[in-house]
Amino acid sequence: MKFIIIGKNIDVTPGLKDAVESKLGKLQRYFTPDTEIHVTLSVQKEHQKIEVTIPVKGNIIRSEQESDDMYVSIDLVEEVIERQLRKYKNKLVAKNQEGSNFSKTLFETEESIEDGEVKIVRTKRFGIKPMYPEDACVQMELLGHNFFVFFNAENEEVNVVYKRKDGSYGLIEPEFS
Repeated sequence: MKFIIIGKNIDVTPGLKDAVESKLGKLQRYFTPDTEIHVTLSVQKEHQKIEVTIPVKGNIIRSEQESDDMYVSIDLVEEVIERQLRKYKNKLVAKNQEGSNFSKTLFETEESIEDGEVKIVRTKRFGIKPMYPEDACVQMELLGHNFFVFFNAENEEVNVVYKRKDGSYGLIEPEFS
């Protein structure tokens, strides 16, 4: 595994680098040797935050954790990612498939907001391939989001899946009048 470690408002010391590589290195059994793991360590006031993004087979495994101690945050993020991977593996085995076709997300730069105006401050662009609603739910869970936009392979339309308060999933399909 290849680690790409970036620090925001924090120096990435050899101790922090070793802690990240040893903790997240435990996950190497899930990945091929050329898998890149993007890690961003940041500090804001008294919050120590770690964000980990792992692009795999067109999907993204992602987690971010925050605490008062960076080493605690590193431990937490490793546990969350391992749990996500086990859950994802179980769903793939249950569906007897090799993974979805969704490509990785590309982020645009942010624009400034003027006073009193409603402005879009961030645009996300991503390659979109057809997938089934169940696969979109799996991808949404991997990303840790509560909704996910996708191109539905069943009806060939852009749809949204979302997580309901009771833990079940919903599907939004467009209806043109």
